[in-house]
Amino acid sequence: MTEANSLEFFLERATRFLFFTGKGGVGKTSLACSIAVRLADRGERVLLVSTDPASNLDEVLETDLTGGPKQIAAAPGLEAMNIDPGEAARKYRERIVGPIRGVLPEATVANIEEQLSGACSTEIASFNEFSRLLGDETAVADYAYVILDTAPTGHTLRLLALPAAWSGFIAENKTGSSCLGPLAGLKDQRVIYEKTLRVLRDARATTLTLVARADEASLKEASRASGELALLGVRNQALILNGLFRSNGSEDATAAAIERRAELAMANIPLSLCALDRYEVPFYASGISGVESLRRLTGRSESRAMPGSSEESPGEYPNLDALVAEIASSGKGVIMTMGKGGVGKTSLAKRIARSLAEAGHRTHLTTTDPANHVEDIELSDTPMLSVSAIDPKEVTHRHVEDVLATSGSNLDADARALLEEELRSPCTEEIAVFAAFAKEVAKGEDQFVILDTAPTGHTLLLLDATEAYHREVLKNADGLPGEVRALLPRLRDQGFTKTIIVALPEATPVHEAAQLQEDLRRAKIEPFAWVMNQCISATNTKDPLLLARAEFERPFIQEVSEQYALRLIVEPWNADAIAALSSKANDVIESTCL
Repeated sequence: MTEANSLEFFLERATRFLFFTGKGGVGKTSLACSIAVRLADRGERVLLVSTDPASNLDEVLETDLTGGPKQIAAAPGLEAMNIDPGEAARKYRERIVGPIRGVLPEATVANIEEQLSGACSTEIASFNEFSRLLGDETAVADYAYVILDTAPTGHTLRLLALPAAWSGFIAENKTGSSCLGPLAGLKDQRVIYEKTLRVLRDARATTLTLVARADEASLKEASRASGELALLGVRNQALILNGLFRSNGSEDATAAAIERRAELAMANIPLSLCALDRYEVPFYASGISGVESLRRLTGRSESRAMPGSSEESPGEYPNLDALVAEIASSGKGVIMTMGKGGVGKTSLAKRIARSLAEAGHRTHLTTTDPANHVEDIELSDTPMLSVSAIDPKEVTHRHVEDVLATSGSNLDADARALLEEELRSPCTEEIAVFAAFAKEVAKGEDQFVILDTAPTGHTLLLLDATEAYHREVLKNADGLPGEVRALLPRLRDQGFTKTIIVALPEATPVHEAAQLQEDLRRAKIEPFAWVMNQCISATNTKDPLLLARAEFERPFIQEVSEQYALRLIVEPWNADAIAALSSKANDVIESTCL
C-alpha cells in the first residue's frame, strides 16, 4: 500500500460532507467512525450521523445515542446521532396534524392521520431529517465536518434519489394531497430538497465514498452504485477497499485462498471504478469497538492483532446439509434468510435453493433486496430451480396498471386524472413492493420459495407494514388481495415459513441478529435456526493472524449457542473457495485498471 492509497491521504483531502455507503458488512460504520475520530483528534468539530434503520453506531462508539447530537466522551470534538425512523415519523405526523386538531372536523383529521400511518411516511420523515443536514445551512453550521454512515447501497441509492422524486412530485401535484397527507406539509421542504441535491453534487463540499471488500460481489455492487450515483449527478466519488488480508508468505491453505481471492478481485475490478481515487485499509483480526480501536484502524501500523495460537474447535454443530434435509422433509413452504447486510444471506439462500432443487423439489429463489444478487446463479444444471427478483420499477409499473384497470375503470376523466397523479407519488412503490412480497410468499403453497431478504432494518420495516397493513393500500384497490390477507398468518406458521437468522461471529452482527429475533417474536414469528457464517474458527488454519481471528470468534459462537439459537449451524469460511483459489495460485494476474 502506497502513501497515496492510505487513509492518511484520504483524510488530507476530506471534504466537509463525507458519505460512506456500500454493500452490507463491508465496514462502512467502522470506517466512518474511525475517520470521524481522527478528524476530531485534529481539533475539528465533527458530527457523525447514521441514516441506517439498523444502526450500530452505539456499539462501535460505546455510547448510547439518540436522535440528537451527543458528545463522545473519549473523542472531544466528536458528536454522534442516529436518525430514528420511528421517532422521525412521529414528529412528522405531529407537525402535520397538530395545527389542524380542533380546527378541522374530527373525521378529516382522522383521515389525514390514516394517510400518515404507512411505511412511506416513515421513509420520507427520515429523509427530512437527513436532508436537513445538507440543505439547511443552520443545522450544521457549528461543525467543520459532517459524516454520514448510510444504509446498505440499494436503500442509500433510493434515499439519495428522493430529493428529485419528491421535489418533482410536489411541483406537479394539483390535488393538494398525497399518501403523506396534505402537500402543505411537504412544500416547505422543497427548497431544502433542492439545496440537498446541490450539496450532494458539489465535489468541493461532498465526497460519496464507496466502501467495498476485495471480493467480486462487493466490487460489483460498488460499480453498480457508482453508475447509479452518476445518473443522479453525483460524480464526486471515492473508493475504499477495506480489510485487505496479506498472508506474508504463509503456506496455510486458508490464508493463501483469502489472499488470492482478494488479488483476483482487485485484478478484475470493474472498469467503472478504475477512475476513482482508491484507498486501502488492512485486515483487522479483532472487532472494532471503542474509540481506541477506531484510532488504530486508520493508523499507519500494519499490525492488526497479536498472533493467535489456540487450535480449539468451536464445538460440534450440525452443518447446513443437515438443516436442508430437515427443511426438505416438509415438501414445500417458505424459507427466509435474514440478518445484517454482508453476513452471507444471499450465498446461503442460493445454497439452500440449489440443494432442494437437486434433491428433486420444485424450488423458487427470489429476493426483496434492491441490490439483488440472486439472479447470477447458474441454472443450466438445475431444472427444478427458478429465480426471480422483486424489481421495484417493474412491480410499480404493474401495480399502477392494475389500479387504473380496476379502481380507475369507471371514473370520469377528471377523477381518473387525479388518480393517475396520485399514483406518480414515490409512495406507490412501497405499496407495490409490499404486494409483490405477499405474492412470492403465497407461492410456497405448492413448492419451496427461498426469500433472500434485504438487510435487517429494511426487512423489519417491511414486516411492520405486514402487521399493520395501512389503509392507504386499500384506497387504490377494490379490496384487500388474498395474498396480502394471508401473508401474516403464513409468516407466523412455522410449518409453512422457516426463518433463518444469519450472522457472523462478531459483536455487531450477533447483537443485531439477537434484536432481530426479539422483533420477530413480537410479531409472533419464531426463528427456525441460526447460521453462524464464514467462521475461520471452523477451518483448519494455522496462520497466526487467522488464528487470532479464530480466537476472537469463539465467544460469539458460544453466546449464540447458549443464549439465542434453538438450532445453530456453524459454517466455515468457504472450503470450496479454498480449493478453487489454491488451484489458481500460479496464475498470472493482470489488472484491468491499466
